[in-house]
Amino acid sequence: MTTAKRPESGLRVGRLLKAHGLKGAIKLELYTDDPALRFVPGSVYTLQVPDDSPWIGKTVTLTELKWYNDHAVVFLDGVTDRDTAESLIKAILWVDEVTDSRPAEEDAWYDYQLVGLNVRRNGDSVGTITRVDHFPAQDLLIIDTGDREVMVPFVKAIVTGVDIEAGTMDIDPPTGLFEDPIDDEPEPAGA
Repeated sequence: MTTAKRPESGLRVGRLLKAHGLKGAIKLELYTDDPALRFVPGSVYTLQVPDDSPWIGKTVTLTELKWYNDHAVVFLDGVTDRDTAESLIKAILWVDEVTDSRPAEEDAWYDYQLVGLNVRRNGDSVGTITRVDHFPAQDLLIIDTGDREVMVPFVKAIVTGVDIEAGTMDIDPPTGLFEDPIDDEPEPAGA
């Protein structure tokens, strides 16, 4: 384990869920569609942990990935007992470099490429993407408008264009997503 900071343009590949057994194994939630590429022995991950964690600023090295009942379980160098494994629970694993020999998919981006993009609606800026939240049904773009955060579904019907080089994303959201709710109730008589 060595000291390291969270990568600026890294890729989040997994989250450690809970200790598995007594020998330091940890169940893993995958954030990648290709675990065979991202989880090979010798891979080094930067840890994202709370500021009070003893693992702050450290990296870990994968020694083995196994599958138990369709759940990924990792073994990490230096993590040899349950207590040490439990100290890593909820840590997010990042890789520093995004290297991939596969051709890039059309209309596919990494989170770090989207964060910071200027979001435009009809050519006018409505805010900046601050993060991407991943849910089973769809991903949500969190856009800071200056006044508040707006959650926008990351679907083709709403996101009409992404230009990483220009730093922009064009959207066509449904009415009401960025506007304040309209109070349709009539004023009471005599008010």
